[in-house]
Amino acid sequence: MKTTVTKHHSIDKQPKSSLKKCCLGGIGFTFVIALAGFGLSKIPGLDRVGQLAFAIIIAVLYRQIWGFPEQLRTGIQFSAKRLLRLAIILFGLKLNIDVVLHQGLVLLVRDVGTIIFSVFLTIFLGKLLKADASLSLLLGIGTGVCGAAAIAAVSPILKAKNEDTAIGAGIIALVGTIFAISYSIIRPFIPLTALQYGIWAGVSLHEIAHVALASTPAGPDALAIALLAKLGRVFLLVPLSFILMYLTKRKGKTGSDSKTKVEFPWFLIGFIILSFFGSYVLGHTIIISASVMKGISFFTSFILTMAMIGLGLNVSLKDLRTKMLRPLLAMSITSVLLTLITYFTI
Repeated sequence: MKTTVTKHHSIDKQPKSSLKKCCLGGIGFTFVIALAGFGLSKIPGLDRVGQLAFAIIIAVLYRQIWGFPEQLRTGIQFSAKRLLRLAIILFGLKLNIDVVLHQGLVLLVRDVGTIIFSVFLTIFLGKLLKADASLSLLLGIGTGVCGAAAIAAVSPILKAKNEDTAIGAGIIALVGTIFAISYSIIRPFIPLTALQYGIWAGVSLHEIAHVALASTPAGPDALAIALLAKLGRVFLLVPLSFILMYLTKRKGKTGSDSKTKVEFPWFLIGFIILSFFGSYVLGHTIIISASVMKGISFFTSFILTMAMIGLGLNVSLKDLRTKMLRPLLAMSITSVLLTLITYFTI
């Protein structure tokens, strides 16, 4: 601990010009790894895994082999914190509130059930397996809401460790990809209509990318209803975040640490504003082409990847080998049960 503090002080005492170079160098470092992850995700056979998972794996491996690049810490922290919040804000453009409220109210009820089931069951299984409580909670939220984006959004509220956030995001990305591919493989052999299959995918799969991956082969109707179901879960991220903020504050007041303070998640206000902007302004008052929207979506995913790299560099596998396995098992059991229950209740 003393060594780390000393290094931080030495960075703080550097001239502003040096700090700027370190900052730009650190941002560039996360950019290069994100670009490598994107490149790997385009290789045939590997394209189903996704750039986020690849980038986090590269970052974690880099840390294990060469250690944390201390001289670039300022820029890496900028990516891990500032770019992460920017990505969450821009993620709001993917949520069409009007569609959710007018066409997805029935699905919204299912979505509420999915979140409650996923969070509480993962926590319960985590306790049974004696898994890390913080990581189990993050994985439960990621499973129930919208994967890595949800984990990234609630981590500041829960004051989760950077390593837990990175590991949770990586696990969700990898496991969610496996489930999405499995859905695509078994789809021709199950007695569901395209709409039923779309609902199944949208209510039970982890991330928007996973829902799109699994439902696209079933046709446009399946994809549309699947994304609608998934958007309902994204919509519920906002009230869930405020509930968690209230519970965290209450725990701080009644627990042993009465000085616990919860930072208000201002980036969620940006998320809400852009959700309304994308729902009621874009396409109505302001017309933007599909190619521009696709570019914004890619940019959002890319800077989220850069942010997760910054977090992934904080992961020390030597300390977390036993910490990862049990929460992963709890989350996997929850995902399997969620898949089965959703399937048999459609």
